[in-house]
Amino acid sequence: MNKPKIAVFVDVQNIYYTTRQAYGRQFNYRLLWQTIAAEGDVEFAFAYAIDRGDEKQLKFQDALKHIGFEVKLKPYIQRSDGSSKGDWDVGIAIDVMSLASKVDKVILLSGDGDFDLLLQRIFQLYQVETHVYGVLSLTANSLVQSAQRYTEIDEHFLL
Repeated sequence: MNKPKIAVFVDVQNIYYTTRQAYGRQFNYRLLWQTIAAEGDVEFAFAYAIDRGDEKQLKFQDALKHIGFEVKLKPYIQRSDGSSKGDWDVGIAIDVMSLASKVDKVILLSGDGDFDLLLQRIFQLYQVETHVYGVLSLTANSLVQSAQRYTEIDEHFLL
């Protein structure tokens, strides 16, 4: 039997902040890749990040590329009122919708409940398996409920 084709979409900012808030540690992307690759063929793998242009971030992005992710960057925008902007929700949604018909499984790393309708929709349209990884205490319940499978990011997945 053929191994399932997998597409992986990582909301890097969400994973960074939730693992830091919940555990004070960083996520182990290499272990994630090994875990997913054991389940099938990773056809697409995107990591969506904000480009602040600092050295530490560039090294992190290079590490993601080395593992196998295509890193998509958006510029960091500091507003005049001091707030900042820089999320990838629409970009992630567009890519998921564009690629869901080409794979057997969509894996999303995020705790953002805004993605719940997206996962429901691709399952309805393409019968693609949906799998979410997130920090349970910081993942929207609606997102957990919308996926066929949920994996908690716990100590096992941390550096």
